[in-house]
Amino acid sequence: MEKKKGRVTLPSENNFLAETKELLERWGADAIRDSDGTKLDEAVKDLDAKIYTTYFVARNHNDFIEEHMEEVQQLYLMSQFNTATSTELTIDFMKGYFTEQITPDYRHDPKVWWEVIDRTAATVVDSQSWEIDQNKHTLTIKAAEPFHEYTVSFLVYKIWDPTQMYNHITNNWGDSVPHDIPFDVRQPHSNKYMADTLRAFCENNPKTDVVRFTTFFYHFTLVFNDLAKEKFVDWFGYGASVSPAAFQAFEAEKGYRLRPEDIVDQGYYNTAFRVPTKAYLDYVDFISRFVAKEAKKLVDIVHEYGKEAMMFLGDNWIGTEPYGKYFQEIGLDAVVGSVGGGATLRMIADIPHVKYTEGRFLPYFFPDTFYEGNDPTIEAIENWTTARRALMRNPVDRIGYGGYLSLAYKFPKFVDYIEQVTDEFRTIYDVVKGSKPYTGLKVAVLNAWGKLRSWQTHMVAHALPYKQIYSYLGTLEILSGAAVEVVFISFEDVINEGVPTDVDVIINAGDAETAFSGGEHWKNPALVAAIRQFVYQGGGFVGVGEPTAYQHQGRYFQLADVLGVDKERGFALSTDKYYTQVVDHHFITADVADPNQLDFGESMHNIYALDEKTEILQYANGEIHLSAHPYGQGRGVYLAGIPYSAENTRLFMRALYYAANKEAAFMTWQSSNIHIEVHAYPEKGVYALVNNTNTIQPATIYDGQQKEQQVTLEPNEIRWKTI
Repeated sequence: MEKKKGRVTLPSENNFLAETKELLERWGADAIRDSDGTKLDEAVKDLDAKIYTTYFVARNHNDFIEEHMEEVQQLYLMSQFNTATSTELTIDFMKGYFTEQITPDYRHDPKVWWEVIDRTAATVVDSQSWEIDQNKHTLTIKAAEPFHEYTVSFLVYKIWDPTQMYNHITNNWGDSVPHDIPFDVRQPHSNKYMADTLRAFCENNPKTDVVRFTTFFYHFTLVFNDLAKEKFVDWFGYGASVSPAAFQAFEAEKGYRLRPEDIVDQGYYNTAFRVPTKAYLDYVDFISRFVAKEAKKLVDIVHEYGKEAMMFLGDNWIGTEPYGKYFQEIGLDAVVGSVGGGATLRMIADIPHVKYTEGRFLPYFFPDTFYEGNDPTIEAIENWTTARRALMRNPVDRIGYGGYLSLAYKFPKFVDYIEQVTDEFRTIYDVVKGSKPYTGLKVAVLNAWGKLRSWQTHMVAHALPYKQIYSYLGTLEILSGAAVEVVFISFEDVINEGVPTDVDVIINAGDAETAFSGGEHWKNPALVAAIRQFVYQGGGFVGVGEPTAYQHQGRYFQLADVLGVDKERGFALSTDKYYTQVVDHHFITADVADPNQLDFGESMHNIYALDEKTEILQYANGEIHLSAHPYGQGRGVYLAGIPYSAENTRLFMRALYYAANKEAAFMTWQSSNIHIEVHAYPEKGVYALVNNTNTIQPATIYDGQQKEQQVTLEPNEIRWKTI
């Protein structure tokens, strides 16, 4: 059988022509790309493949920016907390920061643009009460309150692009490669230079078919410490888009002036976990509209030269919110992003208003993974298997890899495995794309960000795990490859428009006071009333961790009446808690051998039942970790946490079906084995059995009429069958 080709992008580099041709054939690639630190030979560009060329809009042009250092990109940073022990306090505000990455901005008057805050009293210190020593980078407060804590919010220039810095250090580029200095599109010389340089690039690179913008203007917030290690990283942070010019333009557009504190945010820098303030949401909107307008100018230039414009969903992606209201205006042909798992795959694949999407799979071909003694195939298998679940629901249009192909080529086992992956991807794509898969439920993920951050909840640095989030990120990872339709709604959506009428279940998951749980939003009577009515009339509500949590009017979980549980915070210890009996059998735990072995991740302490109607499914150490509760015609379900695993995928899906009162439909297109998933495509007349493990798995399969058949799948096998 002739090998299929296409839909795969291969990285290449100098002096690697023969090997590139070999892998182009073996992996069936139809596009070739360069990467940060690599270039393509002219002979490679002449191969029968589309040529992607990485293009840095706002860096990699030091010859220009060194002549206009006043236009370097900026950040607002906050000093460490400093305690005054007398009426005079000197603060070394640069302490803990990496001076090769940032330098203080003294061009703009600190008395106007900086802010000193008494954090103990939560007051701003009058600018006449402090002075700066520019030689020592210190600030001295002359009339401090003894034993109050103080911080300085200060402007800096970002003199080294953080992604290039990471690549520089990881690959040990040394002094031979200069530090890229990023410049600001809002500034006049930089704005003109970006357009002129792109035109020159298009003219000088006739063999480039796709300009791969990496990305546009403003890098997500990534600041390093004095040891050149990451100090603060927020993949969604807008900190690197600030400047006096931006603040002045914001004031002219929005009608009020921002403070440094609106960006610094007590040192939290408005991470996606913080419930966003009106000022911050206004700023995100302001920057997004500006970026869309400026990015469109560059995309139009690319189109003038008959080339495609592709955006990398990473690095300098801030302001290009792909689910935001301005994204369509940019006019991009494609978006490519890094795939860490199912959730990030769907984050890319579901992006609207582009001709095609592409996922860059892991591992990246860098020496931190491809070194003697390591097997990069292990990471590749895990990455592919996890993301494949999401591909079965909505595949990206292309897949690819990045980095140094010469490193990957040294690992024959890895090369062989990727050959299997690319073949499997094309088979999946040909069946799944454009075909509506069987969907048993529609669920709405409810948080403060809503649609704007679709598939992006509980992320810090893209798909990297953190202690406080894996218990919640499991919800998205599970949903990414499940037979459910997923939408993302905000609290404002519910308040203004109500719960969508076609939604079966609402999910609220997160720690208290975070944007994902909701914090003070739960004080709003309109919000809680709308959701109560939705559940009472037959809807489902699934809460994970500290859902609806905000101490108010005798409740901590504001929908405790729906969930049937609340959290003891020490205020109600005088009230006895009688309801501790665990039910013997339940639909949600039907596939669980031992409920006491369930994995709730970081879990949650001190959850107790409100009444005898609460069905307790897991109870240990005097607290509930899993329960269900009737509410009118609907149901609430509580989980203390839900990390991603095969066991938890089955548990969570059962919880959703139970909350929706659709238990009878659960065995439609289902498997008795939690490690095998069934994906049906009625329009195509086919279904797929997918083994998500590296071992042989037997199972009883239930089709669309819940009729049984016995199968045994090989490790990682996908078996296609006719309906």
